Amino acid sequence: MRAHAKLFLASSNPGKLAEYRALAAASAASFPVELALLTDFDALPAFGENAPTFAENAAGKALHYSRHRNGLVFADDSGLVVPALGGAPGVHSARYAGPQATNSERIEKLLREMRGKTGPERVAYFVCAIALAERGRAVAIVTDRVDGEILEAPRGSGGFGYDPVFYFPALEKTFAELPAEEKNQHSHRGKAFRRLLAALSSML
Repeated sequence: MRAHAKLFLASSNPGKLAEYRALAAASAASFPVELALLTDFDALPAFGENAPTFAENAAGKALHYSRHRNGLVFADDSGLVVPALGGAPGVHSARYAGPQATNSERIEKLLREMRGKTGPERVAYFVCAIALAERGRAVAIVTDRVDGEILEAPRGSGGFGYDPVFYFPALEKTFAELPAEEKNQHSHRGKAFRRLLAALSSML
């Protein structure tokens, strides 16, 4: 078995890389990985994330960029699903209130759509799909989720996206109220990434 693996994130976002590196550091004892951004990502042909599911978007992105760069390339797609809104924001989570909208504007739109909904109607979950590919061939695709509910007003100053209104009953806090380390233990992205490492460790 290979002692460790190097994975390239199909992104130009250093913040996302930092988050994955924190997840990798927390899992280093089980399977150490080295993470880096894909070289010259912005110079590569862009991939349009237009598929109807998180897994298809993640897989399409990983396959696309792995054809342009050597090595193991991984990509993710994630978002918030509210069954009472027909699954919205779903795969459109990042552009729910428009392509240039801020996190606050996305939350404001969500709370408007949720107005008048109570009890089970406020149930929601975050989903993360991560795909790993090499030279245009899928190596692994994993998904995971975390369940919660949508509050009527934001709480907490941490996290990003919809975290301030996503209440996690198990800890009686929103994701924005959790320290980063604690959120990573429970988040959809943390759970999915640990699944990816488990899959990798069984293959390499």
